[in-house]
This record gives sequence, C-alpha cells and structure tokens, in this order.
Amino acid sequence: MARMPSAERRRQLTEAAIRAMTRDGVARTTTRSIAAEAGVSLSVFHYCFDSKQALLESVITAITDEYISVVREAIQPKATLHETVRAGFRAYWDHVAAHPGTHLLTYELTQYALRQPGFGHLARRQYEVYAGTYTQLLEELRDSVEFELRIPLPALARYLVAMTDGLTLNLLVLGDDKAAAEILDTMTEHVAALVTHDGGTPASTDRAEGLLRAGITQRR
Repeated sequence: MARMPSAERRRQLTEAAIRAMTRDGVARTTTRSIAAEAGVSLSVFHYCFDSKQALLESVITAITDEYISVVREAIQPKATLHETVRAGFRAYWDHVAAHPGTHLLTYELTQYALRQPGFGHLARRQYEVYAGTYTQLLEELRDSVEFELRIPLPALARYLVAMTDGLTLNLLVLGDDKAAAEILDTMTEHVAALVTHDGGTPASTDRAEGLLRAGITQRR
C-alpha cells in the first residue's frame, strides 16, 4: 500500500465514513466497514483515529465545512442585498434537495451523540458551528453593506439555525419541495416582522423579504 500523509489518510477515511454512514446509518457502521470502504486495513484506521469519538468529530466537521463552503460561494456581492442573501439560501436549499442522505446523516449524528455518554459535546459543537457561521456571514455582510440589527446578533444567528434546521427536516420527511417553499415564505414573513428602518418604521413586506430573511434593516 502506498504511503500517504496522515492528514490525507484521515480525510480519506472521513469521506469513507460519510459514505458508509449515509448508506447504512451511524449505528450500523463499524470501523471495519469504514476501513473496507476506504480500501485500507483496520490497523490504518486505528492509526489515524484513536477513538470513535474522534472519527465522529471529523465527520461532523467535514459535513459542516461543506455546507458552509456551498453557502459562502453563493453569497457574493450582487446587485442588491436581497439577491445576495437569497442566493445563499437557495444554494443551501439546492444542496439539501440534491444530497438528502447527507443532510439526514447530520440529524442521525446529532441524536447518536446525544444518546452516547461522553459524546454530547459533539452535538453541541455541531450547533455552535452553525450559529457561528451565521454570525460570521452576517458580520461579513456588514463590511460591504451598512445595516442595523433589531435583535442581538447571537440571538438572530441561533434563530436562523433553528429555522433552517426545522425546515430541512421538514423537507427530508415530506419530500415536498413546494410545501417546503411555502413554509419558507411563511418564515420569511415572520422574520420580516423583526425588520424596521432607522427610527422604528416597519419595513415593507417586499423589502423585508429581500433584506436578508434574517431580520436586518438597511441604513438610509
């Protein structure tokens, strides 16, 4: 077997674990099946990961990083703030529709971690990363577009995590993109109620839907 840098070998095994877990489920995926999926010996697996906890952390990180890169690539400055943010949400939504198995795996990983003694911090870290990503993306938008938040940024980030998390699960369960789109529209209207222009003037529904679905208001 050709020698490979340990970081590259870990990446290879992580990708194999994601494929195996997506296909077979977390509980039924063993270190032996992951090694077989990657085409390496079991000893190589144990050399790269000293525990299942370390493997799951690597899997969660890899999946989360992929989601972040999808949205980040889509959130590039466009003609309007509305178009910029909508592109980010659309990119994520398209990813859910195209890779339902991987997104289902994230929920399974969360539940598995919460049920296993000593693994709970992996689930907490997973959702902390989600909230941190929303926070970072909103802060980056502040650098290019002036806006004010009506609610604290950390609270808004956690709220966005809860909304997208629930909506993603709804799509995975029902498999109805039209129904999911209607729910997203309703959620958008709800978030629009958080948006005010400077001075406390409520933002119009049309403008609110464009301005970040995230409860922000553009400065005049």
